[in-house]
Amino acid sequence: MIWAGFLFGILGSFHCVGMCGPIAMALPMGKGAGFSFLSGRLLYNLGRIISYTALGAVAGLLGQSFQLAGFQQGLSIFSGVLILVLVVVPAAVSGKFRQVTGVEALLQKNQKAMGHFFKNPSWWSMGAIGLLNGLLPCGFVYFAMAGAVSMPSVPAAMGYMALFGLGTFPLMFLLSVSGKLVGPGLRRFFKKSIPYAATFMAVLFILRGLNLGIPYVSPQLAQTEAGEKPIATCHSPR
Repeated sequence: MIWAGFLFGILGSFHCVGMCGPIAMALPMGKGAGFSFLSGRLLYNLGRIISYTALGAVAGLLGQSFQLAGFQQGLSIFSGVLILVLVVVPAAVSGKFRQVTGVEALLQKNQKAMGHFFKNPSWWSMGAIGLLNGLLPCGFVYFAMAGAVSMPSVPAAMGYMALFGLGTFPLMFLLSVSGKLVGPGLRRFFKKSIPYAATFMAVLFILRGLNLGIPYVSPQLAQTEAGEKPIATCHSPR
């Protein structure tokens, strides 16, 4: 179900426009449509994708620990439920969690570093802004990571998050180039639609974990012997 990362990215790109659009439109370095302008925007988006891929490694390691503990079959269901929990958790609660865990202090340092690179524009700065931007708190990135936890390996989780980043690329690149691609009203509309899109993806993960025998959506897994890993049937995605 690694393809879900790309679909999640396409859906999440509209959220990115609303949350990170001001950063994309304010990127320094280059004007018009010259080489420096376009290459800088490409490096910014590449930096974001690299950060998402690194976060995929974190999610993959967490998923591996669950698998080693014997929760492999229910991992996809867990991911779906986790996404649903993230949908209903108020922003104030997540903000309090960041403060208690010390994540908020790290985020403030992240934002300070981004300000430094904005003041010293270069190709390196553009990539660094993208890397740091990918680490900013974002509900849809959390949703994507919750899905990456259910991937069968760390490389698969990294690939899932890389595909998520690629899914966000087209709209974010166009926004950083045009600056006026999506108006405020449309941004608010897509921001309000995010919980529905996340819920849809959560249902897909839960169905996948239920082994209902639905090709590509909920493939039936066959056990070889007790204690062995389940093997997907011929209708399972490879």
